[in-house]
Amino acid sequence: MSPRQWKTAGTHAALVALVALITFPVVYAVIVSTLSFQQAYEYPPRLVPGTELWNNLVEAWNRVHMGRLFFVTSVISVGAAVVKIVLSLMAAFAYTHFRFRGRALLFPMTMITQMLPLPVRILPTYELMADFNWINTYSGLMFPFFASTTGILLFRQFFLTVPHDMTDAARMDGAGPLRYFLDILIPLSRTNIAALFVIEFIFMWSQYLWPLIVTNTEDMRVVQIGIKMLIATDQISPAWNVIMAGTIVAMLPPLVVLLVFRRSFAEGIAMQSQK
Repeated sequence: MSPRQWKTAGTHAALVALVALITFPVVYAVIVSTLSFQQAYEYPPRLVPGTELWNNLVEAWNRVHMGRLFFVTSVISVGAAVVKIVLSLMAAFAYTHFRFRGRALLFPMTMITQMLPLPVRILPTYELMADFNWINTYSGLMFPFFASTTGILLFRQFFLTVPHDMTDAARMDGAGPLRYFLDILIPLSRTNIAALFVIEFIFMWSQYLWPLIVTNTEDMRVVQIGIKMLIATDQISPAWNVIMAGTIVAMLPPLVVLLVFRRSFAEGIAMQSQK
């Protein structure tokens, strides 16, 4: 083999090893979800799937009312992602196509908010939700996540690449700013919209800290808290087979969203990496 072939083979081997290392926890979780309670505690650990997957899934689903958890989490994940996209599109359009006093200052200030994530401002945000009587509500779960600096930056950078001739042509055809925004810019942004939707949906689906603080009733709990509820049982030893079954179920919606939008997601990320 030539040096170049050895280098290519070594690169492929390293990538395969890295993928195996990353995916092993997920694969092992799937294996544990198919075992019985006794088999899950065997040593050395089993690496062969068992036959108890369906029973574990049913027990996990019924123990924490997984259907309700999925409904609440789906509502806040889709709702927050859609509102983020709409607000980000409108803000990016304003920053790139309108001249107004303070624009040069407002955008850097918007970027500065990226350094203040929700955990840093969680106390004043909770007090604000309490003043609005939004504790244990969908509004309280979603509202703090509506503004997205990442989304504004994503769409702003894309809008800056749109030729000015297109704007002038639309204006000459009698298209006002709103029509130009709806009929031209948004269709051109569909790959970026899909990419941001995938990112924000997965981000909201994985939220644990904020839903734990802003909700205190079972009807408004989310999937991540449901998994914690599976761990916190009266048993001396947690039923890891049931916990892993619940975890695998909780992973399915983000996986489905990623698979559905995978092409647009990849194209949107590739477009941004080229700029």
